[in-house]
Amino acid sequence: MNRALPVVRLRVPTDEDAVAWHRVFDDPEVMEFHGGRSAELFVYEELTARQRRHDAEHGFCLWTVLDESDRVIGFTGAQPWPRDWGPTGEIEIGWRLGREFWGRGYVTAAARMTLERVREAGVPTVVAMVDARNTRSIAVTRRLGMRLAEVFTTPASQREGHCYRLDLAPATGNAA
Repeated sequence: MNRALPVVRLRVPTDEDAVAWHRVFDDPEVMEFHGGRSAELFVYEELTARQRRHDAEHGFCLWTVLDESDRVIGFTGAQPWPRDWGPTGEIEIGWRLGREFWGRGYVTAAARMTLERVREAGVPTVVAMVDARNTRSIAVTRRLGMRLAEVFTTPASQREGHCYRLDLAPATGNAA
């Protein structure tokens, strides 16, 4: 059964969103695959400032996700893969929501909007790097039509990581 996805809105993060991200991510379950605990507030302040610059320069970033009541529920978006291992030089999409917003379709709706925005910005292919134990995020990659492309052992944690890939090339309309 396909249920309708919820209404979400994406915006370039504001200064205030740093506080909201810090609050909604302050949960060990949310941070299980991201170091186990929320970062200090100054990290989110720097991250939101970096996202504003990135959006201005590239047309995409990690956007703040707002629910139908305009509450900040997390982020989704795209960034160049930042590490010297894995899909170096590629654009990675990602998402993170506060625990109370899981299981409602918010991530899928927001990630689909992200794919449209990065396609419009001219990005031909995206990847999603997911911890192999993160079944929720793996399910999102499948709903987005991504395919498992590579498996890595992450250098820091020595855990298995999956690289999912999706071609965003627009349909040309020239059916053979």
